Order: sequence, then structure tokens, then C-alpha cells
Amino acid sequence: MSVTQELQDTINDLVDGRRGILAADESSGTISKRFAAVGVESSEESHRDYRSLLLSTAGLGEFIAGVILFEETLGQTDDRGSPLPDVASAQGIVPGIKVDKGKGPLPGAPGDLITYGLDGLTERLDGYKQQGARFAKWREVYPITGHNPTPLGLTANAEMLARYAAVCQAVGVVPIVEPEVLIDGEHSIERSAAVNEQVWQSVFDALHRHGVVLEKMLLKPSMVTPGKVSGKAAPEQVAEMTLQVLRRAVPAAVPSINFLSGGQTPEEATANLNALNVIRDRAPWQLSFSFARALQEPALSTWRGKAENSAATQAIFLKRARLNHLAMQGQYRASMEE
Repeated sequence: MSVTQELQDTINDLVDGRRGILAADESSGTISKRFAAVGVESSEESHRDYRSLLLSTAGLGEFIAGVILFEETLGQTDDRGSPLPDVASAQGIVPGIKVDKGKGPLPGAPGDLITYGLDGLTERLDGYKQQGARFAKWREVYPITGHNPTPLGLTANAEMLARYAAVCQAVGVVPIVEPEVLIDGEHSIERSAAVNEQVWQSVFDALHRHGVVLEKMLLKPSMVTPGKVSGKAAPEQVAEMTLQVLRRAVPAAVPSINFLSGGQTPEEATANLNALNVIRDRAPWQLSFSFARALQEPALSTWRGKAENSAATQAIFLKRARLNHLAMQGQYRASMEE
């Protein structure tokens, strides 16, 4: 099979108008913090137990098209010895892999960050493909302050995302491009919109320079929301401003936009996704989700590391997946949370 056909087959499986992507790619440090919050000891075994429980949820494939895994999970098996990527595939869920190696300060741009991990990426992707991964994800992070992101921050982060995406496509792996504009801060929703527009324009300029085929990638952006300190915006305002900026900055060739939840509660993220799909006739892309905490938080709080909570954990996890599936159709209602 040609690389072009590999990429198209994966896009076809990930973009079907009704399912989103589960982000289960928390680093060891991040998942340790989330486990600590619910009193669960963090270890490779407890990570395996939890992620295996999620992926084996009956019916999950009705609402989830793909799952982003952490490298540790890609090599783990369930209690019956099946590799966890195979557990996902058995439900019609495409396995993917987080390939960046975390972030740090960007020299020359105080307050901006840069993500590491390009060294050896081609070889790592070849190995991940052998373990079942068909798509990848790379995240760049943009804080909003009075002077961030700087011009250097915009350019450097966009360049990293484009180089990563080009490497992925060269070996037949669909890249998810994730420029996350952080919700932390006291900025207004108008400031958020301006920054997101700058970020997305710089990213697509870089993708063009590097010859990335837009039809064979996915975008995982932030929704346009006010900073956490500034309070909340109504879902209708979030949707209007997010779609306005997307239409200005993102080419129609991109097949799907899978939003991150970025510090929103599960209910907020679902309501905002629903509001976007109420006006989706103005969008040339699928408007979907790639949530982590907004899908997992209620499940993790229910599980708490106890086997006797497994059924209840899977039930609440499946409910959140179904509610976001409904939000993709513009059919979610707040009363469904009861």
C-alpha cells in the first residue's frame, strides 16, 4: 500500500461525522497528578488497569473513532494478554500516539515555550507503526500575557509543528497538529480570539512551507474562550468567535477540527462543542472533539483504583462519549447531564 493510501485510509476512519478522538496520552507526571487527586497510587500497572478499563468499554467505538496513547500504553496488554492498541482496534477505534517529548522555555522569547522531540522522530514513528499506531499528535503551547506570544514564539512553535507533520506524512502516519492557546490568565475573549488567529495563521504558513498535505492531517485547536480569571462566556459566544477566527485562518482543505477541552469542565466543553455544531453549516470542516479530562474526569473520579467500581466507571465514561457524539450533531441538551 502506498503512503498516500495509508494516510487516506486513516483519515477515512477518523473522520465520519459522528465520532471524536479520546486523548489518553497523559505523560507519567500528568497522570500521577490526576491519580493523586483521587487517591490512586501511580505506577505502570495502575496506568495499564485504568486505560485498559476505558478502552474495553463496550460500545465505545460507536462514539470514539480514535485514541491517542502514551508510549507506555502502546506496549501494554490487557488481562488476557491482548496489546492495548488491539483492544482499541477491535472496537473500530484507530490507535494513535503522542510523539512530542514535553515543553520548556523558548530561549530569546521570555514567557514563551517550545516543545521537544524531533530528534529520531522518523525511527520512532516506524516503531510505533509496528505496534499499531496509525496517527500521531504533537502539542505546542502558547501562554497569553501582555507580551506573549511573541513573534519569535509564534514562528518557532509553528516551525516545530510543521516539521513534525511533514515527517509523519512521509512515513504514512496522519499528523494531528495541536497548537494549544492556554486558558490560564485574565485575558478577554477578544484577546483570546486575536491570539488564536495569529497562532493558526502562523501554523498554516509553516505547514505550506513544509509541503504538508492539508487533506491528510487533523487540527486540534483551542476553543476561543476568556481566560480563567475573567469568567465564563456563553456557549453561543464561544461558538461564534471560534468559528469566525477559524474561517479566517484555517483552509477548507483540512478535513476535521478536533477541539481540545483545555481547562473547561466536561459540561462546558460539551456545551461549547454543541453550540459550534448548531452553526456548522457555516463551517467547511467536521467539527469534532479530542478531549482528555473532559471525557475522563468523571470516570476517574468514579473508578478511584477499585475493581468493584469498574462497571460504574465504564458507564459514566460511555455516557460522556455519547454526549459529545450528540454535540457533534448539535443535539446535546444540558438536561442530558442528569
